[in-house]
Amino acid sequence: MSLRLCSNSGSGIFVSIDGPSGAGKTTIVHHLAQLLVSQGEHVYVTSEPSAGPIGKLCHELTETVSGHALACLYAADRYHHVATEIRPYLATGDIVISDRYVASGLVIQRFDDVAPAFLWQLNEHVDRPDLAVVLDADPDVIAERLIDRGPHNRFQHLSGSSHAEIAYYREAADQLVTAGFKVLRVDCGERPPAQTAGRRSSGSAAPA
Repeated sequence: MSLRLCSNSGSGIFVSIDGPSGAGKTTIVHHLAQLLVSQGEHVYVTSEPSAGPIGKLCHELTETVSGHALACLYAADRYHHVATEIRPYLATGDIVISDRYVASGLVIQRFDDVAPAFLWQLNEHVDRPDLAVVLDADPDVIAERLIDRGPHNRFQHLSGSSHAEIAYYREAADQLVTAGFKVLRVDCGERPPAQTAGRRSSGSAAPA
């Protein structure tokens, strides 16, 4: 995936990578970071929920808090994450790669029947990445991977969660495009994460 972008921040480059559980997202993030470092780039990798105080609450409460309350907590972590971690690294000229960002904020609480419009309102004022990568894959492939590795949170115990999550991410990608985000959709279902991280994609909304 190409990172030849114009920075929205005027200094570093901010890339978010979101996608369904089992798509290999975290592995792709780290392969991409290693590839960029090998090319001489300064790279900072982060994730959501963040390692900050609100992010720690998210980790602790995801299994017991639900709906609008959890959606608000995740959004609060996102705004704090941007202010205390993402912006400072962008200011020094780094490429910042976030494992989960706005697209995930538009997806996860839908499993708790939170309306997409409410999720958008919570996230609409967050800093926009220079490129929002949204991973896609065959839901049956993803379901098999989740069975092999086991569920990581309560959402993955739901019947048909892989099919629903992929559909939600596709809708989230469409919503981001409509809102003017630079979105790159990457099908990662049939290739190893290292190949996905290193390929140049002509995704439907990829910037030049």
